[in-house]
Amino acid sequence: MMILALDCGYSRLAWGLADEERWVAEGTVANQEIGTLALRDWQNLPRPTHVVGVNAAGEATRVRVEAQLARWRTMPHWLIATGEACGVKNRYALPSQLGADRWAALIAARQRLTQELLPQACVVVNARTAITVDALDAAGVFRGGVILPGINLMLQGLAANTALKMPPGRYDDFPLSNADALFAGALQAICGAIEQMRRRLAGEAGLTKCFVASGAAAEIAPHLTAPVEVVDNLVLEGVLALAMER
Repeated sequence: MMILALDCGYSRLAWGLADEERWVAEGTVANQEIGTLALRDWQNLPRPTHVVGVNAAGEATRVRVEAQLARWRTMPHWLIATGEACGVKNRYALPSQLGADRWAALIAARQRLTQELLPQACVVVNARTAITVDALDAAGVFRGGVILPGINLMLQGLAANTALKMPPGRYDDFPLSNADALFAGALQAICGAIEQMRRRLAGEAGLTKCFVASGAAAEIAPHLTAPVEVVDNLVLEGVLALAMER
């Protein structure tokens, strides 16, 4: 069995082809280049048995992805969040309103934690165009989460609404230029939201691990309190786990 897992984000698509034991091939492509997938990235791949994905990018992206799958004469199964799956319980008032990418990341985090002797509570961070910070307790219950702008969105918002139009800055604990102050402020705001969620969960569960995934993970993770684990394709891991459970 070969499963092609898809993760359509706001700015890029990540994909991975897996057999029953491992990832066979993986890749990413900017959303504006999705039309090249069939001829470039997927040209020499074996035909997948199933195609399963999550889509946060909207209808236009869905249509473009499905057009690239026509070479295999297959249609993807687009996942939505449910009340319970793979040992995770969803406490959203309307479970299907939870973003499917967030749901998949929670599933993947739970899968990783269950490999440990005593599964612990954790916070799952998807560091994309928008950043999500989700709390998962030791029993596998999704307690809730927050959504905030990513680093670039924060900087763009400040540039659009103030006179603070600066070249890219860099992080410093004590910034000494406006450009660095803007970048450090955005990063500290994100890290503050993450650590606050961890403290709230830790008040009930003790030590809370943090999984950080997606594009800005490498920038955020070094500024968080241990234990922190950066996972390149946490959403794809969750998509694969959900596909295997179907």
